[in-house]
Amino acid sequence: MSGLAIEVSVSPEYRASESSDAESRYVFSYTITVHNQSPHSVQLMARYWKITQGSGDSQEVRGKGVVGQQPLIGPGQRFRYTSRAILQTPVGVMEGAYTLLNTYSQRAFEVPVTPFRLAVPCQLH
Repeated sequence: MSGLAIEVSVSPEYRASESSDAESRYVFSYTITVHNQSPHSVQLMARYWKITQGSGDSQEVRGKGVVGQQPLIGPGQRFRYTSRAILQTPVGVMEGAYTLLNTYSQRAFEVPVTPFRLAVPCQLH
């Protein structure tokens, strides 16, 4: 949608204290920052994630908002939140999209989230 500049950045982190090699449980947190660089307020209405394990298996997650909220993000403002993903392999990839509403035009639009890697440090994959 022209005129709306939304930037999404991601910072993933491996949570060793919550993970277990023996149980094939690898926990990652990821902090997302949504920066509204447009002249209009937007509301984050929904999310879509595709999580791909190192084995190639993938799952899709869809839902309203993020972390129980549908935040309104004003012009020039940022919204930041942290969530988690639990993998069965030490390496994986997440990608997705947010559905946002331009509160001025009342039109919904999608902003893709570039694929990002979830990896246990020092993995040779």
